[in-house]
Amino acid sequence: MHILTTTSASLDDLAEPVDLRQTPADVVALSFTDSDLAGLAAAWKADADRLPSMRLAALRDLRHPMSVDLWIDSVARHARVILVRILGGYDWWRYGCDQLASTARARGIKLALLPGESHDEDLRLIECSTLTREELDGLLDYFREGGPENMTALVQRLARLAGSDMAVAEPVSVPKAGYYQPGRGVVPLPLERRIRPQAGGGVRSEVRQHPEALRQKQTSRTAATTPPGPAGHRPLEGEGYAAPVIPILFYRSMLLAADVAPIDALFETLSARGMAPVPIFVSSLKDPASLAFVETALAALNPAAIITATAFASGAEPGVETLFDRAGVPVFQVIVATTRRDIWQNNQRGLAPADLAMHVVLPELDGRILAGAISFKGESETDPALAFRAFANRPEPDRVAQVANRVEVFIRLQQTPRAERKLAILIPDYPSAPGRTGYAVGLDVPSSVLAMLHDLSEQGYAVEGIPQTPRALLDELERSEGGLGLGDYLDLSTELPAEAIAAVTAAWGNAADETGLCESPPSVLPTTANFPFRAASFGNITVALAPDRGRSLDRRADYHDPTLPPRHALIAFGLWLRKTVGVHALVHVGAHGTLEWLPGKTVALSESCFPEIVTGPLPVIYPFIVSNPGEAAQAKRRIAAVTLGHLPPPLTGAGLDENQHQLERLVDEYAQADGLDRRRRDRLAKLIVETAQKTGLASEAGVAGTDAPDEALRRIDAWLCDLKDFAIKDGLHIYGRSAEGETDPLRDQSAAAEKAALIAVLDGRHVPAGPAGAPARGRRDVLPTGRNLFTSDPRNMPTPTSFDLGRV
Repeated sequence: MHILTTTSASLDDLAEPVDLRQTPADVVALSFTDSDLAGLAAAWKADADRLPSMRLAALRDLRHPMSVDLWIDSVARHARVILVRILGGYDWWRYGCDQLASTARARGIKLALLPGESHDEDLRLIECSTLTREELDGLLDYFREGGPENMTALVQRLARLAGSDMAVAEPVSVPKAGYYQPGRGVVPLPLERRIRPQAGGGVRSEVRQHPEALRQKQTSRTAATTPPGPAGHRPLEGEGYAAPVIPILFYRSMLLAADVAPIDALFETLSARGMAPVPIFVSSLKDPASLAFVETALAALNPAAIITATAFASGAEPGVETLFDRAGVPVFQVIVATTRRDIWQNNQRGLAPADLAMHVVLPELDGRILAGAISFKGESETDPALAFRAFANRPEPDRVAQVANRVEVFIRLQQTPRAERKLAILIPDYPSAPGRTGYAVGLDVPSSVLAMLHDLSEQGYAVEGIPQTPRALLDELERSEGGLGLGDYLDLSTELPAEAIAAVTAAWGNAADETGLCESPPSVLPTTANFPFRAASFGNITVALAPDRGRSLDRRADYHDPTLPPRHALIAFGLWLRKTVGVHALVHVGAHGTLEWLPGKTVALSESCFPEIVTGPLPVIYPFIVSNPGEAAQAKRRIAAVTLGHLPPPLTGAGLDENQHQLERLVDEYAQADGLDRRRRDRLAKLIVETAQKTGLASEAGVAGTDAPDEALRRIDAWLCDLKDFAIKDGLHIYGRSAEGETDPLRDQSAAAEKAALIAVLDGRHVPAGPAGAPARGRRDVLPTGRNLFTSDPRNMPTPTSFDLGRV
C-alpha cells in the first residue's frame, strides 16, 4: 500500500460555529438538500404577498452545537412553524433535533421533523415533532412527489399551519421515472434505433420497439434516421437513432428542482460528438418502479454505454447480478458534486467525504468506471426576503468534455474490428531486486504479456512476431529505437495545461535539456533529438516499459512520490501512445504502477492533474493482484481503470507474521478511511505508529524516535510493501493461466475468468464487480478472479477501529 498526501481542513467535516445572522419569521424550513430549499424558495417568492414571512437555512451550516444554539435563540424560538428535512435521519442532526423538540414544546411551536429519504421512517423524528403523525405524513408526501406544483402546495400548507386561511391542495403525483430532454422536459420515447458493433468487430443496425409502443401498435412509426438538428439534438419522440445510444441516469429530484444544468451540458456535448444521449430520471435505483422503468428502457434502447449520475450502489446483494451486469455495456459514473467549485479547485483531495462515499466508493460495488465530476455547487446572491442564499449545480465545461472523451474512446473501441484495434501493453518497472526488469507484485509480467499476446492473436487481433521467451521479449524492448521527436513533443505539449508543463520544467528543466536522459543503452540511441522509449510493436500491439518518472539513480523514492512532477519523457510517452501510435486502449500489466500515483487531486481530477495528462481519456485495463485493494482504488479513481483482479501466487512458507498482518490491516484501513472519515483516519494513523512501536516493527521499518507522525507512517507503509513483495511464494502467477497441478476448482476457474474479462473489456463490454482480499487468509469470496475489483466492502463494516470510535 502507498499513501497519497491529502491533508485538507476545508474538505473534512470540521464544523466551525457560525452565526447565520437571520431575523425571525413565522415559518422556518431547513434541509440538507439544496433542491428542497431551492424549491421552497421559488414557491414562496411566487406568492410572497399572500404568504407569511419565511426563513430558509441549510443544515450543513448548523452542524456545530453553538451554531444551533445561536440560530434557535435568534430565529427558531420566535417561529410559529418549523419544518426540518434531515437526510440520514435523527442520528445526522441529533443535537439540533433534541434542542428544537425542547424549544417547540416550551413555546407551543408546530414542529415537523421529516426524514430526507422519502421511503424511510424514523420513529425518533416523529417523537421529537409536535405535529400529529397524519400531518407529518401529509407534509412528507409533498417532498415525495416533488416539483414546483407540490412545493407551492407545501408552502401554502405551512402558511395554514401558521394561521393563514389559504386553501391547501393535496400532493400531485409525478412519475417516479421517465425520459427527459433539454428544452422539452419529460418526453415519451416509443421507438429507437442505433448502430451496434458485433462481437469481434463489425457494425450492424438493430431496431427494437419500446413495449409501450408495441402495446399501442404504433406501427406507422419508422426507424428512419433523423439527422441532428441545428443544435446537435436528435428529437426523441417517434424518431430513430443512427448513432450510439447513451442513456444518462440522473435523479428525479434534480428535474423537479429545475437543477439539471449538468445533465443538459452532458446532453449537448455528447450530441455534438455524434452520439445519441437519452436522459432518464429516476427516483432511485433502489426504488422498484424506477428500476423496472430503467430495465425496460435499456432493453429497448440497446445502448452502447451508460452514464449514471446516481449515487450509492444499485442495491443488489453481493454476488447477485445487477441492472448494469444485465445491460452488459460500460457504465460510467459521473459526479454531480455537493462540493463547492472553489474548494474542489484549490484542494488536492478533490471531494468532501460525503461526495467521495456516495459518488465514488459505493458505486464501485456496481463495477462502474469513474469518469469524473461534471459539476460543483455554485451559490447565488442572498435573497434578503428569505435571508437565504441558494446553491445550484453548475457544470464544469472541461470536465463534461472529458467525460464525453472517455465515452467516445470506449465506443471507438467497440466499433473498431479486433483486427484493426491498436493496443498498448504497459509493463510496470517497479524498483525491486536488481535484474527484475518488469516487476509487479505476485505476477510474472513478461510471461503474462506473452500469454496475452497469444490470447489476443487467437481472438482475431493482428499480432505478429511474438517472442519465444520472456527474456527475448525484454531484450527486444531494450533494443528499441522508436520514440517521439523533441519538436513533436514541444508542439503536442502546447495542448496541455501550461501550469502543468511549467511545474515539470521547474522540477527537471527544459525538455531539450532532458532529451537523451532515456531508458535505452547509449550504444543504441538514435542520433536525432528525441525521446526514445523501450517499446516494440508486435503487429497492432505495442509492448512498452514506461520511462522513469523521476531520477534514474533514485527510482525507489521517486516511483510513488505524490508530489514530484514527472519528467518530460513520461509525458512524451503518453503523447506518443495516443497521438503517434494511436492506440485504442492501454493494458497495464500488474501492480505497482506509477501513473496512478502522479501528482494531482486524489479524486475528481482536473485537466491539470498528471494522471490525466499522461493517460488522457484512454480506456485503461489494469490486471491487479486481488489481495491489494488499497492500491487498486487509486487506479480506479485516478486513471479510470477497470481493475481486473488476478490470483496471487500461493504461499508456501513464511508470509507475514501475525503482528505484520495486523499492521497491514491497519494501513489498508487507513487508506480507505482517508477522505471519508477524518476521525477514523487520525485514530488509525496514531494506532499504526503505536502498534509498530509496541511490536518492535518500527525499528525494522527504519522509524526513528524523532520522526514526525507523517514520516513514520510513510516509512512503515513502504517497509510493509517491500515485506509483502519478498514474501516466500511458490512461483509467480501468469495472468489467465492456471498453475501446473492446480487442484483448487475456484483457482482453476480463475484462469479462464481472467482471460475472458480482458477480452470483454477490450470489446467495450461491462465486467461485473467483485471483492478484493487475500484467498490465503480465508477470503474465498474473491474467487474466481477476473472481476472488476471493488475496494470497500460493506460486509466487512464496521471495522474494529470504527467500532472502537463508536464506543468512545
